[in-house]
Amino acid sequence: MTTERESRITQVRPRTEGWTQKKDDTGRPLLQFASPKRGKPPVHLADLTPEQRVEKVVELGLPGFRAKQLEKHYFTHWTHDPAEMTDLPASGREELVRGLLPPLLTEVRRLQTDRGDTIKFLWKLHDGALVESVLMRYPGRITLCVSSQAGCGMNCPFCATGQAGLTRNMSAAEIIEQIVRANRLIAEGGLGKAEHPDERVTNIVFMGMGEPLANYARVMHAVRVMTDQKHGLGMSARGITISTVGLAPAIRKLAAEDIPVTFALSLHAPDDELRDELIPVNSRWKVDEALDAAREYFERTGRRVSIEYALIKDMNDHGWRADLLGDKLNERGRGWVHVNPIPLNPTPGSVWTSSTRAAQNEFVRRLEAKGIPTTLRDTRGKEIDGACGQLVATEEDAAVAASTPLED
Repeated sequence: MTTERESRITQVRPRTEGWTQKKDDTGRPLLQFASPKRGKPPVHLADLTPEQRVEKVVELGLPGFRAKQLEKHYFTHWTHDPAEMTDLPASGREELVRGLLPPLLTEVRRLQTDRGDTIKFLWKLHDGALVESVLMRYPGRITLCVSSQAGCGMNCPFCATGQAGLTRNMSAAEIIEQIVRANRLIAEGGLGKAEHPDERVTNIVFMGMGEPLANYARVMHAVRVMTDQKHGLGMSARGITISTVGLAPAIRKLAAEDIPVTFALSLHAPDDELRDELIPVNSRWKVDEALDAAREYFERTGRRVSIEYALIKDMNDHGWRADLLGDKLNERGRGWVHVNPIPLNPTPGSVWTSSTRAAQNEFVRRLEAKGIPTTLRDTRGKEIDGACGQLVATEEDAAVAASTPLED
């Protein structure tokens, strides 16, 4: 119930600052679901099924069992350097590695927080497209925030990534390579003193550049490689989080995959009036449809759903919105969802700011009063523009990338 005092609270409307939001012919924010046509990245070991890898090795004139050796070098030792693969015959080794482990990412720059527990990477892809990923050390785990698209086509006005639109989908191998490169850095001590000898990335969050479910087939192939115990990275599916702004049909498709990843819905507003402006895809699938699909995910998998909610001062942080969110979640049952409010990470030049501490606490209090498990999330990487919503390739990044030769 909205009180008289709450009805007088300032309501800030979403708008862009310092950039112009692309619109379609009807004047609505433009949504890009299809990837623009660009040159495809080279086919890589991680793009292929285990059977296809054997076929490729045989095609290159070597026995099929060499595929297993390549898998071990890449997925266990984090290398694509032929010089480190001494168990492969010297004759034809270069050709085999070049044929199945072509270079995919060129590191353009690396930014690290003062404490050294968070690193942001800027990568250049084979066609010059730029993406970022963020590596974070927490007690007992290491999380990598990966990109699934270069740019993003969802056009949310508060997110830096969407400002330039969608450049293209990333391949499954380009997604996997972010993890392999991070594991290599960890093994070399680049994230500080190891907690144990076999330290590596334990958790993946698809919260970097792009809308993962708009690149569905490649993201799911990458997830299968991540969780493959015999022919892949051997990670736990429960340590992988796939986030979406609410592509309801794809959420239902994900639920049917029978892979128990964690699912996160980036909601940011419980009412269609605001969410239509804040999250343009809400014009296709409204709040209730997105929440229904999220509930179906829980029913199919038994995995509790996360609701991501960026708290923006005087825009979506009102107490009545916390009450409405709690009511909508409870209408769909108890015990199926967890809310993660997170103070907004402003983009450069933005007039939007994160909620006050008092507003954050009140938002959490109201949700908890309705029995909704709620955790105010840590905002890692703000000092290096590596936090949620801050990943974007700037003009300076593009200039540095232009002078950085591709790895070979």
